This record gives sequence, structure tokens and C-alpha cells, in this order.
Amino acid sequence: MGLTKTDNFNTAQNRTAVLMKALGHPARIAILEFLIKKNACICNDIVEELPLSQATVSQHLKELKEAGLIKGDIEGKSICYCIDAKVWKEAQKIFNKLFDAYKGESCC
Repeated sequence: MGLTKTDNFNTAQNRTAVLMKALGHPARIAILEFLIKKNACICNDIVEELPLSQATVSQHLKELKEAGLIKGDIEGKSICYCIDAKVWKEAQKIFNKLFDAYKGESCC
């Protein structure tokens, strides 16, 4: 969404959209699943886990980092990534609130 479009929505709606956009690609889901499985900071293994080029993996990592779902620390010549626990809990609360708001009544 362009800047003028996002101005029409509140902060919570925009934050939810950023998080959902970050989760909107299977490669990013695979990256998150890998980081969760390893439960540690990962430096170079991510590219080896995905059928994608280094540049493509880097772009997906950038999207996840910009949304705040992961964080990266520079160690020597590499950047090590892990789940950002604080933002992960924030995302969980946001998604739970959205899903819990639906009471299951069908209108169609």
C-alpha cells in the first residue's frame, strides 16, 4: 500500500498488515520454521535449507527483519538471525485478537 492509502487506517490495522505481509510468502514461512526448529541464532545455514539463491533468501530475510519478526546480529562477515521473541509475542496477540473477534456466525 502506498503512503496515502495507509494513512486511512489506524496504527493497529497497519501493524497487522505489515506482519501479515511478512508472513505472506512460503519462503518466509520456511525461514521462520527453520529458525524456530533450531531455536538458536543461525548464520549461514538458511541458504542451504531453501531451494533459493543467496540473493533471494537475503531479500526474504530483509522483509522478515523489517517487520520485526526476526533480528540479526553481525558476527564477523556474516549476519546471524533468530526469532525476535518480543515481536513474536506481539504478533501472536494481534492475530489472536483478530481471530477471536470472529464469533462463528455465518452471514452467507
